[in-house]
Amino acid sequence: MPAAPPPSIKMRDALRAAHLYYMQDLTMDAIASELGTSRSSVSRLLSYARESGLVDIRIRSPLEMSTRWEREIVRRFGVSAHVVPVPGGSSDVDRQERVARGAARILNQYFDSNMSMGVAWGSTMSAISRHLSPKETHNSDIVQLNGAGNTHTTGIDYASEILRRFAESYSARLQQFPVPAFFDSPDTRRHLWQERSMRRVLDMQSRLDIALFGVGSPFADIPSHVYIGGYLDPDDYQSLSDENVVGDVATVFFRADGSTEGIALNARATGPDFEVLRRIPRRVCVVSGLSKLPGLLGALAAHLVTDLIIDEGSARALLETPAPALDATPERGAQLSGSMRE
Repeated sequence: MPAAPPPSIKMRDALRAAHLYYMQDLTMDAIASELGTSRSSVSRLLSYARESGLVDIRIRSPLEMSTRWEREIVRRFGVSAHVVPVPGGSSDVDRQERVARGAARILNQYFDSNMSMGVAWGSTMSAISRHLSPKETHNSDIVQLNGAGNTHTTGIDYASEILRRFAESYSARLQQFPVPAFFDSPDTRRHLWQERSMRRVLDMQSRLDIALFGVGSPFADIPSHVYIGGYLDPDDYQSLSDENVVGDVATVFFRADGSTEGIALNARATGPDFEVLRRIPRRVCVVSGLSKLPGLLGALAAHLVTDLIIDEGSARALLETPAPALDATPERGAQLSGSMRE
């Protein structure tokens, strides 16, 4: 591999200033004297270090409710939790943006050189991609988890833009998956999965270090892209309704209890089987908004999640809502069919 380019003078000075300030507890006046610059220049260097991802600051207060909720989520669901503070009156769009910003910072702690990360496209991943802080890595890969094409579009513009931002932020290779989100026939998928060009990506998916995904939901206040982007026809909607589907991960659908058996559309889906997904060491799920709660509980029941990034209101509701209250029912299925047809 070619040698990595030398760091810029600004980056070098920012790293030096950050180390002196955060690790050695020097004052900004002392740092300015050591670097031979002004106090205001040191302040700008420290700001640059934070904004560029060179420094990651986390606040952990045992007095805050978010920290208590994180501990309770670990206890009840066995997953590591990061609860993002969001004002109660925030709109769903603002809530998603705040959670996405928090997720983008947390990812820098997880992803490093010589690692591969699978990314599922969707509205949540799109929001995260816009807030990523650059982090230089080497010999790393960003791998598309599911196809994005449908009968109206190739999906390239939408999915590729999301994945490109991830790859550029981490100086990683981009491994795209040039297939539709759903094949017309299960036989088509079975035959295509035998092609060497497809096996290469599928093999990479099976060896990922991290999977990053949201939970698609037909009930979400910010609609999941798979439900509004022309990926499903009326027969598909009716099928999902009849099978009591509450959500999807990477366009693989599941019920409230996390089961996928007998959901016909999954035989044509291009997302990874849950058996494959569960073998990935770190599986990061990012969720915002109360309307995603049924899907999140289903994903937790399916044991798809090792790390959960979620807003305060949803975290509280997750802990307050008993799982049986969110079981799939025929009435919920009827609501699904009606809401997706509109």
